[in-house]
Amino acid sequence: MRKTTLSPVIAGTMNWGVWDKKLNTQEMIHLINICIENKITTFDHADIYGDYTTEEQFGKAFGESKISREKLQLISKCGIQLEGSRTNKIKHYDYSKEYIIWSVENSLKNLQTDYLDVLLLHRPSPLMIADEIAETVEKLKSDGKIIDFGLSNFTTSQTELIRSKTEVNYNQIQFSATHFEAMLDGSLDYMQTHDIRPMSWNPLGTVFREDIEQTRRLKKLLVQLVEKYGVGSDTILLSWILKHPSKVIPVAGTVNIARIQALMKAVELPLDNLDWFAIWTESMGNKVP
Repeated sequence: MRKTTLSPVIAGTMNWGVWDKKLNTQEMIHLINICIENKITTFDHADIYGDYTTEEQFGKAFGESKISREKLQLISKCGIQLEGSRTNKIKHYDYSKEYIIWSVENSLKNLQTDYLDVLLLHRPSPLMIADEIAETVEKLKSDGKIIDFGLSNFTTSQTELIRSKTEVNYNQIQFSATHFEAMLDGSLDYMQTHDIRPMSWNPLGTVFREDIEQTRRLKKLLVQLVEKYGVGSDTILLSWILKHPSKVIPVAGTVNIARIQALMKAVELPLDNLDWFAIWTESMGNKVP
């Protein structure tokens, strides 16, 4: 049974630090408060973000903000070992009991908290041992260091392997109007069947990042939908994700305050079925099967 309640939209912190926006402590405090004021109370982290620096920077801001821990939820991921960091000679994955526990404890220290609301395994490893992972997860739960557990970028069969040994409540995957394979390859069906809540990273897809036929078609349609619904294109794209019955939670990485203030509008937007299919049609470039 799921023990953690997350906000309907999650704030992704990957770009807050040195990998992109280079926010200072006061800017992070302001952004955390803006998110909470707009009912975005869940913050998505990974130990590797900012080459292992962003969690500590966020934690410093959180500590200085004096925001009550009960007002927000913290997600973090572990397992990826970046090349050139921590004396790693090659990028690889580590899901040994010792490493998972060390990584969680390090994240707790960096984030200045006693527990994670959700721990995710960042990417699947061919060498992961499901029994060892399950034993580790149960220990972390019993020690109060994590409340809930899930996966990230795991296929259906990989999820089933872990789920056969321990409860899995989340899987963070790529899902958007431009990357919709998860609703066709059985991934979202499987998650609904087993009460696993999907999270979507890069929920706006490549609509605003690439100038290709697919995105040009979508942008042309979005001009009409923006006029129809009176909201921004990003709100419409998020509402497209949210309409799926698997109850996907978008992980939005924007640090633009106006966009943050508009994110929750997607939760309430009554996107018409025909408009939902129109977005899918334009993304595919042909009629639905």
